[in-house]
Amino acid sequence: MRVVEAGNFTRAAMAMGLPASSVSRSVSALERDLGITLLERTTRKVALTEAGRAFFERAREALAGLEEANSLAREAALDVQGAVRIAVPLELGSRLGSMFATLAHDYPQIRLEITFTNRGGELVGDLVDIAVVIGKLPDSSLVTRRVGEATNRLYAAPAYITRRGQPRTFADLAKHDAILPRAVSGSGRIELTGPRGVEHVDVEARIVADHVQFMADAAISGLGIALLPFWLGDRSVGDGTLVAVLPRFSTQMPMHVLAHAGRHLPRRVVIVRDYLVAALSSSCTKHHS
Repeated sequence: MRVVEAGNFTRAAMAMGLPASSVSRSVSALERDLGITLLERTTRKVALTEAGRAFFERAREALAGLEEANSLAREAALDVQGAVRIAVPLELGSRLGSMFATLAHDYPQIRLEITFTNRGGELVGDLVDIAVVIGKLPDSSLVTRRVGEATNRLYAAPAYITRRGQPRTFADLAKHDAILPRAVSGSGRIELTGPRGVEHVDVEARIVADHVQFMADAAISGLGIALLPFWLGDRSVGDGTLVAVLPRFSTQMPMHVLAHAGRHLPRRVVIVRDYLVAALSSSCTKHHS
């Protein structure tokens, strides 16, 4: 390996701190053991034979694997420490803080750096180590772990329902004020899956905001009907500040945890990735059971 990388025996021997004659004898012994010629030698340089190139490529992979194993073993013997950068969708912001409590207790030397963005899949490998992504995945070679479904439902404040009435059909939503993440000139569309499959209705937006906690607060204040993550909406139903609207209608999108596809991820990144997968999978499973 070193002779091929250096281009000749002399430079390889200098790099390894050995006599050139020793390196030459070692390569010759390897060729005798294999029964093939690996290198064509001239006075100025060496060149791989066809068989030598095939052997070199496989040997390089084997040595890389050995170096990785050594690195992993050394890392496992050390305390896990350092920063792990994570991209999280905006709607999960108020949920993951409690999820990381156990992780922070078990690994006090890991520092978590969180970026809230819905473009996390585009940042893995460059700006973040791990991303949680809801919805369609970007085309890439990233390693993905599906952790379940992100479920959204409709909610409104009891005072709003008392004032405007409870929608009885999906089409009734057109008569109500909506709190939407996006709209065009105040108009938007709600598309949900119900007993008859996918349905959609055009509504007027009273409030437009791309922050889910703000949308929840606006709904609690009685400003309209909002489409919220179930875990946020159901929590508010539990404390009486919201009620479910048309509970048989919902939208579900796949949720994934993404990481780089490199051969070796630092142990701290693997620990945080696996914890996220387990925690999010458990919460999705509990909801659907």
